[in-house]
Order: sequence, then C-alpha cells, then structure tokens
Amino acid sequence: MKIVLASGSPRRRKILTEMGFDFEIAVADVVEDIIPGETPAGHVIRLSGNKAEKVAVGYPDDMVVGADTAVVLDGVILGKPESEKEAFEMLLKLSGKAHTVFTGITVMVMNEKIRRSGFDRTDVTFNELSETQVSEYVSSGEPLDKAGSYGIQGMGSFLVKSYAGEIDTVIGFPSKLFKKMYTEVRSCLSL
Repeated sequence: MKIVLASGSPRRRKILTEMGFDFEIAVADVVEDIIPGETPAGHVIRLSGNKAEKVAVGYPDDMVVGADTAVVLDGVILGKPESEKEAFEMLLKLSGKAHTVFTGITVMVMNEKIRRSGFDRTDVTFNELSETQVSEYVSSGEPLDKAGSYGIQGMGSFLVKSYAGEIDTVIGFPSKLFKKMYTEVRSCLSL
C-alpha cells in the first residue's frame, strides 16, 4: 500500500518528505467554496475530505491524504486570493491583528472503508504593515496561491509577529496530526 498525497502543494510535499514518508502525488481538482454558516473546522475537514475522495477513486487500495487550510479573521474565512488586488486587501486586513489558521486532514483507504478526518489550529499575530510592504510582497507573487495571501515559511515570514501552535499547521500540513491519523489507519489495516 502506498501513500498518495491529494495535493500539488510544494509545502505539503516538503513536510511529508521531511517526515520520512515515500508517497505519490495526485492533485485533486475540487472547488474550494465557502459555505455560509460553515465553521472553519468544518470547512477544512469538508474540503480535505473532498480532495481525498476525488483522488481515492483512482487509488482505491492506497492510503490517500487530503489537506486544506483556511485563515480566519474575526470569524470570517479568508480563502486564496483571486487577484493581486484581493491579496493586497486581505493582507491589509490582517495587518497588526491576530487570526487563526485551520488545517484539516483526511486520510482514507477507499476499498477498506477506512476514513479519518481531523484538524489543527494555530493562532497567528501579524506585525503592523505599511501599504508599501504589502504591495512589494504581493508583487513577488508568493501570496497568490495561499490561504490568507501569505506564506509563513517563505518571504512572508516578515509579516508574522508571533504564533501559538504548530507552524506546520500554518504552512498547510500539521505533522503531529498526520502521524496520529496515519498510525490509526495502519492499526485498522492490521486488524
């Protein structure tokens, strides 16, 4: 049985590689919509599940892993920006404020009817940012494929004043949660 990561994210791939896992990648093309009234935890669990399910159809005997990340400010889920203008506006909203990053993971083996889903959260506080700083960061292109328009592990590290929780959750793949879920699924398979 192999592990299949249902994501094209180089950040998730890097974390999983650093954890010592061998895996394949099969990108799940799903709509990352925000449903009104959905909780942040429910949102990331639903989308991680949708990604895992979509890929598991092609890998029914393998362990498929889906993940999704959301940035939440004042109870509002901030998705990936659709333009540089939206990234700029998002980052200005986050300037000087605390927000929470949720990452959901779903691990499943379709033919064995095994599925585990969970989430982790990390609180992040941004530095006060000038419009020039935000503009320069947005023009780098880094924010355009990231929830909340920033990458804590990249050039965007200057945005962050502090965080409480796992940095891997902010990057998009909570390693401790995945290890726990991986162990549970492996245990189910050996019964």
